[in-house]
Amino acid sequence: MIDLQHLFNAIVEGDNKAARALAEQAIAAGSDPKELLAKYMIPAMNEVGRLFEANEYFVPELVISARAMKSAQEVLRPLLLARDAQPSGKVLIGTVRGDLHDIGKSLVSTMLEGGGFEIIDLGVDVTPARFVEAINTHQPQIVALSALLTTTMGAMKATIDQMRTSGVRDSVKVMIGGAPITQKFATDIGADGFSDNASGAVTLARSLLVAGH
Repeated sequence: MIDLQHLFNAIVEGDNKAARALAEQAIAAGSDPKELLAKYMIPAMNEVGRLFEANEYFVPELVISARAMKSAQEVLRPLLLARDAQPSGKVLIGTVRGDLHDIGKSLVSTMLEGGGFEIIDLGVDVTPARFVEAINTHQPQIVALSALLTTTMGAMKATIDQMRTSGVRDSVKVMIGGAPITQKFATDIGADGFSDNASGAVTLARSLLVAGH
């Protein structure tokens, strides 16, 4: 019988190959994919987040753990889709108009996916109109806006303003993040929350979902 604690450890330690192999072995042995996710894989990413907040892990460790999580998830995804397993919630994410930075957004996407969320990633340089169109198409609970440049922070406000004008603002929670972003800025432009790191974004998304119910 496979010791599933090894799957937890492989993700925490960022062992990409081991995480995938252990997920495959667990499925072959008859493990429930939903249980693997809920009892071992998501808790592993929660532990990675805890280590990051305790300054025991840094961005490189976050990246390799998120990659290991993604490898294990790829094994489970077809089985979960076949069962129509419901994700925790749906997050629409993108880097705002004029900003081409992708690394932070991609890390947040991977951490959120590791936390059980379904992710729709619009990429970079996303216009306010495209965010609104995607909200109407995908019906997310949360919209996450990323900006790394002080010169593109205004595009966050423009996006939220357009959401209001288009009548979709009240249907979603908006969270923002990126190097220059502060809580004061988030409050000033009417966002529902802000996180300054990828681990905190998962905690924030969960709290916004609860607040939205």
